[in-house]
Amino acid sequence: MTIQDSGFMMEDGVSCLPCTPEEQKKIVIDLRNESERNLKEGNLYFVISSRWFRKWERYVGIDADANLIGNQSSDSRHMNVDSSMVAEMPGAIDNSDIVQNGSDCNCKENEIQLRRNLMEGQDYVLVPQRVWEKLHEWYKGGGPALPRKMILQGVYHRTFDVEVYPLRLKLIDSRDESQSVICLSRKASLSELFQRVCALRGIEQNKARIWDYFNKRKHTQLSASNRSLEESNLQMDQDILLEEVDGHHSSRFGMDSTGNELALVSMEPSRSSFTIAGGPTLSNGHSSGYKSNQYPGSSLSSGLKDTDDGFDAYNTVRKGEKRGLAGLQNLGNTCFMNSALQCLVHTPPLVEYFLKDYSDEINTENPLGMHGELALAFGELLRKLWSSGQTAIAPRVFKGKLARFAPQFSGYNQHDSQELLAFLLDGLHEDLNRVKKKPYIELKDADGRPDEEVAAESWKNHKARNDSVIVDVCQVSNFLVEPACFDIVLHLVVVLKVVRKLESLRTMTVTVFYGDGSGLPMPYTVSVLKNGFCKDLLLALRTACCLKTDENLLLAEVYENKIYRYLEMPLEPLASIKDDEHIVAFRIQKKGMEKTKLVIFHRWQEKSTTDYLKSGKEFFGTPLITYLGEDQPSGADIETAVSKVLLPFKRMHSSAKAHIGKGSDFLSDGLDELCSSSDAQSIENAEFEGALSTDLSLRLLLTDDRVMNFKAFKKDTLFEPGKILSVVMDWTDKEQGLYDASYLKDIPEVHKAGFAAKKTRQEAISLSSCLDAFLVEEPLGPDDMWYCPRCKEHRQAVKKLDLWMLPEIIVFHLKRFTYGRYLKNKIDTFVNFPIHNLDLSKYVKNKDGQSYVYELYAISNHYGGLGGGHYTAYAKLIDENRWYHFDDSHVSPVNESDIKTSAAYLLFYKRVNESKMEIGESSYSHSTS
Repeated sequence: MTIQDSGFMMEDGVSCLPCTPEEQKKIVIDLRNESERNLKEGNLYFVISSRWFRKWERYVGIDADANLIGNQSSDSRHMNVDSSMVAEMPGAIDNSDIVQNGSDCNCKENEIQLRRNLMEGQDYVLVPQRVWEKLHEWYKGGGPALPRKMILQGVYHRTFDVEVYPLRLKLIDSRDESQSVICLSRKASLSELFQRVCALRGIEQNKARIWDYFNKRKHTQLSASNRSLEESNLQMDQDILLEEVDGHHSSRFGMDSTGNELALVSMEPSRSSFTIAGGPTLSNGHSSGYKSNQYPGSSLSSGLKDTDDGFDAYNTVRKGEKRGLAGLQNLGNTCFMNSALQCLVHTPPLVEYFLKDYSDEINTENPLGMHGELALAFGELLRKLWSSGQTAIAPRVFKGKLARFAPQFSGYNQHDSQELLAFLLDGLHEDLNRVKKKPYIELKDADGRPDEEVAAESWKNHKARNDSVIVDVCQVSNFLVEPACFDIVLHLVVVLKVVRKLESLRTMTVTVFYGDGSGLPMPYTVSVLKNGFCKDLLLALRTACCLKTDENLLLAEVYENKIYRYLEMPLEPLASIKDDEHIVAFRIQKKGMEKTKLVIFHRWQEKSTTDYLKSGKEFFGTPLITYLGEDQPSGADIETAVSKVLLPFKRMHSSAKAHIGKGSDFLSDGLDELCSSSDAQSIENAEFEGALSTDLSLRLLLTDDRVMNFKAFKKDTLFEPGKILSVVMDWTDKEQGLYDASYLKDIPEVHKAGFAAKKTRQEAISLSSCLDAFLVEEPLGPDDMWYCPRCKEHRQAVKKLDLWMLPEIIVFHLKRFTYGRYLKNKIDTFVNFPIHNLDLSKYVKNKDGQSYVYELYAISNHYGGLGGGHYTAYAKLIDENRWYHFDDSHVSPVNESDIKTSAAYLLFYKRVNESKMEIGESSYSHSTS
């Protein structure tokens, strides 16, 4: 006999670390702080999977400290974790779960594509180059390395940002119709694009002609210049077309339907009766209705020369074709933008304004505006949407302007439609502000004057500096008393006043396996607090599966048929477990958990393969975990334990199989009966003893914790006690015939989420209750003391918001997203809002005799969870008196009775003239929750 250590020293694995976990943490903190002090364009950052990085943070003790890297939402960093819980050292850096091509590390770094829609903090973290180099040095092997460059964004507000998703362009070579992919920074120049294309396709640059081929249609012929790809309105995954200009190659991409070659030139603005700002049109296509006060690097017309939508600008609407029913193409996670835009372009006063000549009101001198460019881009887009019949529009020019002036919306991440709406309303106001030079106004204290006087004075002062169509139709006056103050806001933020008990719960499905082989696995679905911890999940599972007093549960995450991590920290937040992950639990006898842990992996054994040490076989199923009871386990003990834990999966005759399968019928009889009959799920020890007398001759190999290296062992091989042993079982035709492996495969996800928004009216609240909560008197705490100008001291005050006057258009923001210090959540409660006759008279303090009855005309919807999901819009064509559903480029009619759902996020109301008030729902002032 020989005594063998179960550990491995792999050539590509983790070697002995040169410093302690505490030293690692200090080095990383110092390097991070140094990189933050030296931010500059072109700095390299590296993307690392949050799964691996969380392991490293726990190992070095960051769990109890403030977050050091990334934007993680883990509560465990701020909890006093039991010091006796020592986290395991992470293996080599593993980014396989965030790259599209799995764990294949043979690709070049700049060709490795990240999975789409990843969220920083939740899916990945960004670390500076020197931090990556240290981590890679300490934990050798793994990867792949995912370097990303820091870019500088914005025009007025310059911000640094790491370009996690570079621009990905699909190159079509017209010579042989071959296709290839080119990845470049969106800040790269067109000259760089030409160099890459010509080098890739072996063509001289002076013979290359490259077209913007968005939607498989020639738009602008690109020229090698310093203009960036972003400024050229090139979008993620769009096509570009390469042609060779030498007189010999003729491209079918430039043919018309009859096969004749077309004369293709850079497209100019349409010379129709519509112009950029609705003004008179000159022969060059530019409006003469305003003078351009341009600043370096800007051009009011440069971004508008391209038709940006892939269709002729201002298509003539055919006879009988309805206007206002054009969809907006999704340019890559731009559904948030499309939803907000559809609501705005179906706002009657804005439609009327932008379809007329507004050129005289464009303010190119306002330092708070965008030199008129945002208003021009929005006006052009609105005109196209109301001029193209039902042809979908690609808002590329508008998105380019948005990224230019609001870099937070650049790139291809999902954003909040309300945040975009707030920026857009403010930006349009400043671009269209009729006040060219704002006067200086010294504000006066209320000083005990009547509210009416203070309100009138504040509104007059506001109008003296702010006068635009946005102020005319959208601004709301708030009156803040104690201390007296007058505030102007663009829309109301309505806080959902709900009982959050149901909203704070989360359903999780965990598959429970028997560590001693006494029963078949069973999935259990339990409800836990969203902001709870693993200890809460364990407690719920103990009750659901009737855990015995002498048993414990071992939680683990299964990823790619391997144990990715153990959830052994009681205060590990449940927020770290995503809905699409697979979580399992193993029922283990308490008395055996101090012994040697045995992990059993499964892989298919090909008939033609005779080399059992070969690692290229396919792994499958869920690994099994058990404990070896012997003080010094041997190879024979391992084989016996594997045989025992596999026994429930054995294909038996019908009567024996029926005996084992009884457990699956107990859930329907209720929890009490299940617990009282729990013995029926177990197999008697006598049956085990009889089965174990047969030598199964299993094909077992010892492996490491990464399941990369394999080693044969004998029955008389002895292993050190207390170690974690991992073995791989090769399944041949014999094992597949003997055991039913289906129980090991296809375990359910934690939560199978859908986008269906249920109308849970039993949990509904009313819009009036939300307004009451918004306007309720609120005492300010000690941290929000008010400085009294009279007594010159800070005093605790009371804040009370009142609505002094209401505009023609009101937007209610149902604040569904809540952001705590460490946790984020979405409230899916159904809010009962009226479609007709929303009477807000009782909320308005200024009784001026004006009607304050409103009608709903648009809704921005959000489906799904936080940081992702999908936005759509409902909008009403006023002239047609019919509702439509706008889902990106898809537009379809919808019944009015179907537009009220729990997905409603932004509610758009317009004032109803008294003479036109419809008889619909009863006055909302009498509605109840």
